[in-house]
Amino acid sequence: MESTTEQRAETLIRATGARLTRPRTRVLSFLLGHSQPLTHHEILAQLPGEALDAVTLYRVLDWLAEHGMVHRIAGADQVWRFGTGPAAGGQDHDHAHFQCTSCDSVTCFNDTPLPRRLKMPEGFTSQEVDFLIKGTCPNCSGK
Repeated sequence: MESTTEQRAETLIRATGARLTRPRTRVLSFLLGHSQPLTHHEILAQLPGEALDAVTLYRVLDWLAEHGMVHRIAGADQVWRFGTGPAAGGQDHDHAHFQCTSCDSVTCFNDTPLPRRLKMPEGFTSQEVDFLIKGTCPNCSGK
């Protein structure tokens, strides 16, 4: 774990006014070092250092999402993936995601324009729009 990433994670967590905990720091630092969103299972398996139990990781990810440091991406496979959010210098949820139908990897498409306003039927108010594109990634298509 790079100390600069860890220091950045600590600074971001302290800025919320909440308690700085080792699990929060470790998970945020880990996600700051990854460009692609990861599943709970991938984070649990790849997180360096002492093992973190699954429930603690779920709580940490929920807390980080609540504070805008990560955003949740719902894949077509019904598995949440987590990438850095706007409060951590990452993207907000206002972008498209691409999920490979071969390897299930999810990539944020930050430069793909999305419709800014959707006309909703009367009585409906949208809070969030998920835009998921399915297809084959360059690694799986051999390009």
